[in-house]
Amino acid sequence: MNFLKEFKTFAMRGNVVDMAVGIIIGGAFGKIVSSVVSDLIMPPIGLLLGGVNFTNLKIVLKQAQIDPVTGAVSEAVSINYGNFLNVTLDFIIIAFSIFLLVKLINSMQRKKDETPAAPPAPTKEEQLLTEIRDLLKENKQ
Repeated sequence: MNFLKEFKTFAMRGNVVDMAVGIIIGGAFGKIVSSVVSDLIMPPIGLLLGGVNFTNLKIVLKQAQIDPVTGAVSEAVSINYGNFLNVTLDFIIIAFSIFLLVKLINSMQRKKDETPAAPPAPTKEEQLLTEIRDLLKENKQ
């Protein structure tokens, strides 16, 4: 029972919950970026390169074959480098977005750290000297 209690304490810590939320949001963000790359960025690039559809770019190592006796189809073996290009672009966009987010958070943290601290309270000696100065000024007038 102690093990379960310890696990519950661990799981309910703020940073574990924050991490779980971050992972969920990161997964959703990854899907959005994948859609942006495959649906918005790659089609115009493919059009500029002569109507190339990057998801169809591949090097076929072995063609699909139909068995004449059974009619079973063996799938083609290929290296799908077009899909690799899409995934690589996804990664670059996500990495750049995270870089910008971390840079923004760091700059906000620096601004927060740069706020000047209140001057320290005067020491007893300084207070005494200030009082003496003020008394001397009063006596001169």
